[in-house]
Amino acid sequence: AQQGRVREKVYGKQKIYFADQEQLPAASDAELRGLDGEIATRSAQLQALQQSCRHMEAELKDLNSSMTTPEIAREMEALKKDCASYTEKLERIKSVTNHVTPEEKEKVCREQQLYRREWRRRKRMATELLDAILEGYPKSKKQFFEEVGIETDEDHGVVLPAT
Repeated sequence: AQQGRVREKVYGKQKIYFADQEQLPAASDAELRGLDGEIATRSAQLQALQQSCRHMEAELKDLNSSMTTPEIAREMEALKKDCASYTEKLERIKSVTNHVTPEEKEKVCREQQLYRREWRRRKRMATELLDAILEGYPKSKKQFFEEVGIETDEDHGVVLPAT
């Protein structure tokens, strides 16, 4: 610093030393333009290399996340075994001879509809009869049901099936 090759700046208790740029030769405009051109060229190369690097990293990520050939072979074997077992199960189901015929199915549906209709009719008759009794009964409906011992469908969580 005393010889003049390095400059010194004091900031409070700190001292900073840096090269004295006045001793360096001044660059001409042509050299500066050449350096600017070189900077632009190198920046473009840097951008191209970074873009290429990003593409390669994305491709590497895809390749790492995909299955390898041995893994695919194992997966295919497992799927073929599953397919064979399902095919065998389907054949067993098709070969069973105790299928329900459409006539039997229709008969069961008619019977269910008949029983459901009868259930509704009887429930409606019981409800009407109980409502008639409750008109003159001094206590609540719940108390009456407890005294007489009536259990309703709702007490047991039974719901009348839909049509």
